[in-house]
Amino acid sequence: MTPIPSTHGTHQQGSTAPEMPPRVTVPVPAAAAAPSTRQEERVADTLEFPVRNGAPKADVPLGPTGRPMPDLPTPQPPAEHGDARVISMCNQKGGVGKTTTTINLGASLAEFGMKVLLVDFDPQGSLSVGLGLNPHEMDLTVYNLLLQDDVSLDDVVVESGVEGMDLLPSNIDLSAAEVQLVHEVGREQTLQRVLRPALDRYDVILIDCQPSLGLLTVNALTASHGVIVPLECEYFALRGVALLKTTIDKVQQRLNPGLEIDGVLGTMYDGRTLHGREVLERLVQAWGDKVFHTVIRRTVKFSDSTVAGEPITSYASTSTGAEAYRQLAKEVALRCLGE
Repeated sequence: MTPIPSTHGTHQQGSTAPEMPPRVTVPVPAAAAAPSTRQEERVADTLEFPVRNGAPKADVPLGPTGRPMPDLPTPQPPAEHGDARVISMCNQKGGVGKTTTTINLGASLAEFGMKVLLVDFDPQGSLSVGLGLNPHEMDLTVYNLLLQDDVSLDDVVVESGVEGMDLLPSNIDLSAAEVQLVHEVGREQTLQRVLRPALDRYDVILIDCQPSLGLLTVNALTASHGVIVPLECEYFALRGVALLKTTIDKVQQRLNPGLEIDGVLGTMYDGRTLHGREVLERLVQAWGDKVFHTVIRRTVKFSDSTVAGEPITSYASTSTGAEAYRQLAKEVALRCLGE
């Protein structure tokens, strides 16, 4: 047999993504183990994970992440507002639920009596549109706040339509800020500087980041105390988290030593599919207790509430999506706000 010529040095080896654990195969129940012509589309009947360490399933009721679901207390309204925790919703992949999570987590925290400020830091203005604003009719946005010294926070902040929750809106003008900030002194701290007056007025400030790791996202991370990473329960979304973790580490080392990852949130989860279950289990293997117990499942109500321009907590208050975000708000309050 003629030996195959060596191609050493003609191409580069792909990334090994060391942060990602090896593939794990979820055992299939015996009833579902019958031969099938489409095994890759097999659907599981149960939302629970396989039993671990030989423990009887009845003894350990597990949540969708494969861990016992904690009993989360209802947060109490703060005696006085202020000393806000700034949290960025960050993922360089688009369509993973950043804006949906920002709106509905903020609305749920406001339901518990907290004063919340949402910052639309994406030039697409999805957060503003999701709360019923027309981005083309805005006179002042976060862009003006960043680059004009004569514009104050009070000039730009608007009511969101949800009691206790305000909005710092955005539109396509913000796309120019990334270019203009390059020439500014301390460009990475610009958002931190303009948000400083808000820290004494609000309990939580949630920043909806753009789907990239550019200067605007670095500004958001520099201004934040913590990061929540919404992650679609899909394989390619899981692969991209390693790069985001590298960016967060660099910001922590060079610009914001106090920055920490508050949690990773599984979104768009369909527990009936084997693929969704596998991705969520691998997420827990890679991030451990950083993964929120709460998981956001797919539901058409999220799209409907966006069209209506209001949070799902008011549009479909008793829906599973609304209850999931109220549960997430309890978990965030307990984990990040010391409630």
